[in-house]
Amino acid sequence: MADLHVAVHAARAVVNDAVAEPTPTSAALARVTASEAFSTVAAEAIQLHGGIAITWESDIQLYFKRAHGSSQLLGPPREHLRRLESEVFSSHAR
Repeated sequence: MADLHVAVHAARAVVNDAVAEPTPTSAALARVTASEAFSTVAAEAIQLHGGIAITWESDIQLYFKRAHGSSQLLGPPREHLRRLESEVFSSHAR
C-alpha cells in the first residue's frame, strides 16, 4: 500500500507543477502520471477489498469505472506518452 501512497503523491506533485506552469508538455505529463496512478490505485483497491469492492454498495467500483472511463474519454496514456516522446526528441534535435 505504500507504493500506492507514493504514486498518488507523485501524481499530485506533477499535476501541481502543470498547473503552476501550464504547457502542452506539462499537461500531457500530468495526464499520464495522474491517469496511471488513478488506474493503479483503483485496481489495487478492488484487490484489497475483495468481492465487496465490486458491489453497488461500495464506492470503490465507481472509482474503478471512472478511472477506466477517463482513459476512454481523454485517450489512453500511451497516446500522451507518444506525444511527449516526439516533443522531447524534436526539441533535442534542434
